[in-house]
Amino acid sequence: MAGKLEDQLKKKRGFASAQQAVVVGMLRTNDMFQYRFGQLFRSFELTQPQYNVLTILRGEGKPLPILEIRERLVARTAAITGLVDKLVRGGLVDREQCSDDRRVWYVSLTEAGQELVARMDDSVMKLHKDLCRGLSTTECKQLAELMERAREGAASEDKPSVRVQ
Repeated sequence: MAGKLEDQLKKKRGFASAQQAVVVGMLRTNDMFQYRFGQLFRSFELTQPQYNVLTILRGEGKPLPILEIRERLVARTAAITGLVDKLVRGGLVDREQCSDDRRVWYVSLTEAGQELVARMDDSVMKLHKDLCRGLSTTECKQLAELMERAREGAASEDKPSVRVQ
């Protein structure tokens, strides 16, 4: 019997393995969540990575080196400089060169950046709840733990274990 995801994807056969069903399901769920968050962030004239930078800086409470911000992002990006440039142009962050090492740039949240993130807090939390409304709090905790274990397994090798020849 085909599951709901198979029906949504109009698959003629079921998934080849439980692992394939999990990965495709996670990708499909991520796509759905990203779409909804993208709509929310666009209403505040931001992208998800820009919002992520702002919340990292708010959470830290002090300027951070730009490369440390890149390491803390939810989604990996190589284009951190361009991301910060847009936030600087928008007046949401400031950037200052380190006096000890000219290769290092510190980024700090401006008052306008703090105010914007604070205005977004309720909407972001509401969306988190809306997206998880089909799960109990206990199930959310279980799912978070399972995803953590999956990430730990995937992180053991940053490159795919299968090579295309």
